[in-house]
This record gives sequence, C-alpha cells and structure tokens, in this order.
Amino acid sequence: MSDPALTPPPSVPSVPPVEERLARLRRMKQLALLALALCAGLLALAHQQGRAGAWGWVAAFAEAAVVGALADWFAVVALFRRPLGLPFPHTAILPRRKPQLADQFAVFMRDRFLDTPTLLARLDALDPLARLGDWLAREDNARRLATHLQGLSGVLLGCIDDARVRGLLQGAVTQRLERLDLSHAAGDLLDTLTAQGRHQQLFEQALLQLAEQVDSEPVQRTLASVLLEIAGQEYPLVLRTIGLVADTDEFGRRLASATARGLTRWVHEVCEDPQHPRRLAFDRSVAELVERLRQDPDFAARINAAKDRWLHEPVLQDYVRGLWDELRAWLLADLASPQSRLQEQMLLAAQRLGRALGNDAVLRAALQAHLRTVVEQSAPALRDLAATHIARTVRGWHDEQLVQEMELAIGRDLQFIRLNGTLVGGLIGLALHALGG
Repeated sequence: MSDPALTPPPSVPSVPPVEERLARLRRMKQLALLALALCAGLLALAHQQGRAGAWGWVAAFAEAAVVGALADWFAVVALFRRPLGLPFPHTAILPRRKPQLADQFAVFMRDRFLDTPTLLARLDALDPLARLGDWLAREDNARRLATHLQGLSGVLLGCIDDARVRGLLQGAVTQRLERLDLSHAAGDLLDTLTAQGRHQQLFEQALLQLAEQVDSEPVQRTLASVLLEIAGQEYPLVLRTIGLVADTDEFGRRLASATARGLTRWVHEVCEDPQHPRRLAFDRSVAELVERLRQDPDFAARINAAKDRWLHEPVLQDYVRGLWDELRAWLLADLASPQSRLQEQMLLAAQRLGRALGNDAVLRAALQAHLRTVVEQSAPALRDLAATHIARTVRGWHDEQLVQEMELAIGRDLQFIRLNGTLVGGLIGLALHALGG
C-alpha cells in the first residue's frame, strides 16, 4: 500500500467570494433561529392547551428543544463574541485568546506541515525536475515561459535605468572595486596562470606567432624599409657607399630576409630547449613580478592609486554610461519587438533544458540531489520564519476580522449544531416525559 504522505494531493478547490459565504451563513442562522421560534411557539401553544394528553408530549418536546437550542446558541456565540453583550465568563474565546491561538496555530503548521522529513518526502514524491522537463517539452509552455521572461527582463531594465537605482548600483560597484587590492589580486592571478608552466606555453606561442609574422612578405617589406631608414640616419656614409655598388632596395630586402631567418632560427631554438637562457630569464621575470605584486607595499600602493584614479575618471565614467545606454536601448527595442531575438534564445534555452531534464536521468538525479540538499539545509530556518510570519499575521488581525474569518470558515457548520441541539433536546424531552409518565 502506498504511503498517503507521498500521494500527490488533489487540486485545492476555489473558495467562493466573501459575499456568497456571508449570504450562506446568514441563511443558516435564520434557519436555526426559525427552528427555535417554531419550538417556542409549540411550547406556548401547549401551555395554552393545558398540556393534557398529546399536548403534554408536545410541551415536553418543545420545552427541551428550546433549552437545547438556547444552550447551543449560547455555546456557538460564546466562541466568537459575548452573548447579548454581557460579560459572561469564558466567552468571546477566539478574540480573547487570539495571541495564544496564533502561537499554537503557527507551531502546529511548523511541526506538522513544515518539518524537514515531511518536506523532503514531498519533494521526492513530487519529482519537480521531471515535471519541469515534461512541462518545458511542450513548445507552448516553453514559449509562455520565454514570453514571461521577456516581460520581466523589460521591467528589470526599466528599474535599473531609474536614476536612483543606477546611482545605487554604480556606488556599490565602485565601493567594491575601491576595496579590492588590485596588486595582490593580480599577483594571485599571475601565480595561477604560471602554475605547471602554463606561462611558458603562452611565451612559446607568442614567439611562434612573431616568427610567422616576420616570415610574411608584407612584414619583411616594412622591416626592410625600417632598417634602411635607421641605417640612413645612423650610417649615411655606409648606405651611400652601398648605393654606389648595389641596389639599395634589394640590399634592404636581403637584410630583412636575413634578419627574419635569424630571428626564426632563434625562436625555434628557444621553443625546443626548455632550459634556454631566455626561457629561464622569462621565468625569473614572472616570478619577480608576482613577488613584487604581493610583497612590495610601494608598488602595490602605486597600482591601487592608479586603479582609484581610473575608477573616478570622468571620461571613463561617461564612456561606461554611454555603453550602457546603447546596450539598454538595444535590449529594450529587441524585447519590445514581436520577432525578439532574445525571446527566441530564451525559448531555445527553455526547450534545451526541458529535453535535457526529460532525457538525461543522470543529470536529473544530480540536480534532484542538489535540490534536496538545499531544502534540507534551509528548511529549519524557513520553517521558523514561516511560523513567525503566521503568528504575527494572526496576532495583527483585528478581533472583528478574526471573528469574521473563522465564522466564514466554520460558522455554517456551527449553525447545524444549533439545529441538532434543537432536535436532540426535543427528543430527550420526549424520552424524559415517557420515563416520568
């Protein structure tokens, strides 16, 4: 037999409007009052007829029925208010004991409905990730979610663009960056990048890219031009002498080609020899820079001072604001478009998530385990928070509001108690009359 605690609950029925519930409660009160009035009329008629013969039975029934009706009326009214406005003891129970009832109800909800084992059992039975995958597998559901996210994104962009919100966010980010020790952070970053010789790989790739560029014809033409210009400035006599016996341009091309070959050969030597002096020198330079970033207070102070100047530079702030304004305008225009590209991307992402949750049992189990851990860790704090909220809410109700809410919830059934009291009292009256006769 399945555990009832794990059985999915039926859908909660909708509650009728307050006006309809008030009308139904008034009808039941009128019915109970009518029964009391009929019994009182029968009692008066029986007394008028002298209570002889059959009228004695009528009088016995009516008398006990009136007593039962009045007693139950008193009990029902005493639950909500003082009967006839008189200060009877132990009446107006709900308003008088509202603080205690609020606390007891909150504790009941916390311990019976919000305890961690119950929540975890409900989470396991519900299997929300599988349900979410099935729901998102339908394109209309995924599109509905994307449309909702599209509207929400527009609202969030509007909030962020508010001058006060933007100023608050900008101030918070600026303060956070001001507190950042950029020098130490850069040292940690470089230390991570250089772990296991990763910086040497970058160094090698940079050298190979340099050799490749130097080998290209456009770079060699530029290099020849630069070399000839330098030679003309530093050694004009030598260059004029070369020009008398050879083509200067051809000499420059040969010189650039030779320089490129020499540089390429040197690059390959460095790349092929892990202990090449240039590699070791690069290692030392990086290590010294990391150590200086972490340990040199003067160097760190200069870096952080430059960072602070950069953060408060008006030109930079205007540039960032301009970028944000352009990005925001593009986002708003796209979100407002019927052919929104962002919405289509949201739709595709939702559909991919649905397919992944529906087809990948391992992923679903892993996410379910994480969700279960989150619920298990957060449930104790949340259940106490929910209990406190319930207790404060009930305590904050006005007495009239509390009485009305409770009467609308159970008052109609209590009127049946009055009717039953009338009928049962009358039957007891008949029984006593029979025993006494």
